[in-house]
Amino acid sequence: MTKKKETAFSIFTESIGLYFSNFSQFLKYMTFPVLGQLFGLGLVLVLTLIYSKNMPYLIEKYSALDNFNTLILAAIVITLPGMAIFIKAFWEYLVAYGAVNSMLDNMLKSGKVYDFQAHTELIKRRTPAFVGLWLIFGVFSLNAAIPFFWVPAGVCAVFCVLIFQVFTYEPELSPFGCVKKSFNLIKGNFLPTFMLMAGIGALTYIAIPQLGSMLFEKTKLLEILSGCVTPLLEELPIKNMNEFLSVYGLPLININEAAKFAVTVTLTQILVQYTLPMRSILWGMWYRKLNSELPESGETKRKSKSKRPSERLMEASKKKYSTKRLDKNILKRAMEKDDEE
Repeated sequence: MTKKKETAFSIFTESIGLYFSNFSQFLKYMTFPVLGQLFGLGLVLVLTLIYSKNMPYLIEKYSALDNFNTLILAAIVITLPGMAIFIKAFWEYLVAYGAVNSMLDNMLKSGKVYDFQAHTELIKRRTPAFVGLWLIFGVFSLNAAIPFFWVPAGVCAVFCVLIFQVFTYEPELSPFGCVKKSFNLIKGNFLPTFMLMAGIGALTYIAIPQLGSMLFEKTKLLEILSGCVTPLLEELPIKNMNEFLSVYGLPLININEAAKFAVTVTLTQILVQYTLPMRSILWGMWYRKLNSELPESGETKRKSKSKRPSERLMEASKKKYSTKRLDKNILKRAMEKDDEE
């Protein structure tokens, strides 16, 4: 039986199907990485507002606080719990970029995802290289923010779209090696890759958030949530800001509209982050297709005779967790590969 030929369109539709067929599992997996960031930032905001509002009383009661350095130190201490939660959730979100790719083989075989802990651990074991890859991505993003670099940055973004897939499937490569390999994979496949980026971007960054916003408006949830945000905004110096804006004839800030805008932006960000697995599945499948089409070099053939890096990682993880009563088959299932590509 011949294997069905994969096209960019078939990969696009199959990635959507795999995401929604495992929606409940991905919902659980992404909840802390997504909502943890929101909760951490919200905690920082609330505690800071409470602290600033009660500052005169605290200074009067505790004379030690009547010092600028002490006030700043107290403000930093107050924000630490929220920032700790945010950083932890943000790190888990970044790790999900690689962990979902590691789950792809099992999804393609059985249509299901499992062993989230094992897949996540296989990425965390390579933290220095993973952080290095994100630093490269961060430098690129900073340059892309400059209008002069928008066009070349857009082109580079297409060529670098598979760096996290390369990182996951080829752990022997350095961060710069991942970038180079992504360039080699996309070379000659720029147009279909760009079309996939446009399609998945329109779906997960525009269509799904817009649908969510419409549902919030229809069910009146937008008004309810904005009503909860309004008291927080009232604590901000918006009146002073409006006085400043009126001097220059600029539009004034309406608290109710600002609250609705804040809720809408937050909802959009949540939905975009929850659809991360869909994008990872798509690019994981696209990597598999393009990598299978690369001609094998003599060096690649020699490497194939030895243990794959993923297999060495699996053995190391087994040794590390053998005393923690993990299911002895968990890492084997996590790194299970297709016998035939």
